[in-house]
Amino acid sequence: MIASTLSTLGAGFADPALGSQAVFRAVLQALSHPGRSVAVAHGAQTPAAGHGASAAVLLALLDGDCTLWLSTRLAASDAGPWLRFHTGCTLVTEPGLARFAWVARGDAMPALQSLAQGSDSFPDQSATCVLDVALGGPDAWRLSGPGIRDTTTLRVDGLPDDFLPQWEANHAAFPRGIDLLLGAPAHIAGLPRTARIARAAPTREA
Repeated sequence: MIASTLSTLGAGFADPALGSQAVFRAVLQALSHPGRSVAVAHGAQTPAAGHGASAAVLLALLDGDCTLWLSTRLAASDAGPWLRFHTGCTLVTEPGLARFAWVARGDAMPALQSLAQGSDSFPDQSATCVLDVALGGPDAWRLSGPGIRDTTTLRVDGLPDDFLPQWEANHAAFPRGIDLLLGAPAHIAGLPRTARIARAAPTREA
């Protein structure tokens, strides 16, 4: 990475330890309570491409042992160099080789089954996918499972049209499978592989 490129990259967390811990706690809260919108507070100068909360999450989770795949718009931006510089991660061009995937809103999400699934013995070796979306809107999903009392409703705009059958197959593969983090500009919501999902009635205008 040449010096002129480095000089244009935004800063990471002002305090790397405290910043990472705060964002990591937000991720744990989101995955422990599927469907809940969790604020991601950070002071990092995140790339212009992609949502800021998603960038901060990856800044906290990635390290030099991690592989990262970026969707088309992110791969053409400074998102990769920014994360590589601040975390030491390795960028890969095939989603199946990645431990983390980041998909910009409007870019095609790789099929969940094309990502690393882990194994029954080592389910932690599966991939985590960070998908930029808009939290809120008319598309409603009813969630149940661990971390949810009875059911909860997640409203999100930006999931693929075939998301439900993909997720049903992902859930059925437990303990293998993908964990999904839905990233908005300042919030995230978690969909761990343990969550069950069904379509809920759409929101209607009064």
